[in-house]
Amino acid sequence: METAARTAPAAVIVAIDGPAGTGKSSTSKAVAAKLGLGYLDTGAQYRAITWWMVANGIDVEDAVAVADAAGKPAIVSGTDPANPTITVDGTDVSGPIRTQEVTSRVSAVSAVPEVRSVITELQRTIAAEAPRGIVVEGRDIGTTVLPDADLKIFLTASPEVRAARRSGELKGKEATDLAATQAALARRDALDSGRKTSPLAKADDAVEVDTSELTLDQVIECVVTLVEEKRTVA
Repeated sequence: METAARTAPAAVIVAIDGPAGTGKSSTSKAVAAKLGLGYLDTGAQYRAITWWMVANGIDVEDAVAVADAAGKPAIVSGTDPANPTITVDGTDVSGPIRTQEVTSRVSAVSAVPEVRSVITELQRTIAAEAPRGIVVEGRDIGTTVLPDADLKIFLTASPEVRAARRSGELKGKEATDLAATQAALARRDALDSGRKTSPLAKADDAVEVDTSELTLDQVIECVVTLVEEKRTVA
């Protein structure tokens, strides 16, 4: 009975932000699973709309063309942390959105205000409808998407650690050396932090967690503790 009570939490919305390579996805999914919450990878949604743009021949460097097409694809995100899914117009795109072709274009697409408006509204709807609460991870969740989230966390890590982690995620021909990966992450950071609409930034009331010297299990336990403390206070 005690275990059942502990894993049936009251609805709570947790926003986890931070740049690539800080452990956002792994941490968010594990925390959601441990606490019985839903899970939403907002980055996957931006990748999904980018994939759709590329697949439909939209020039992603043409902000007007991207804006005009922003509302066309139907993106559906499954929120089960054990099996998060994402489809575009009914097609499973969980694999295609992780290719280098999409990765290299997602910043340009996600910088378009009309795209952010469409995706942000989708994210807010999903969070509001999560019956047990949800862990939402991304780059502007605590600052823009869910500024009233019950708990905001901002994950960081050193550039070297982030590059090593990201290189470890790449497969086969897309695997690159550490220097190239670090340079790519730096470019992505600059684009995400410098965009005019909803830039990557730490919310004033977010708890910063540096994951550089922590194992994944340690990061997960840290975030679980923060969520449980928030519940106790609430």
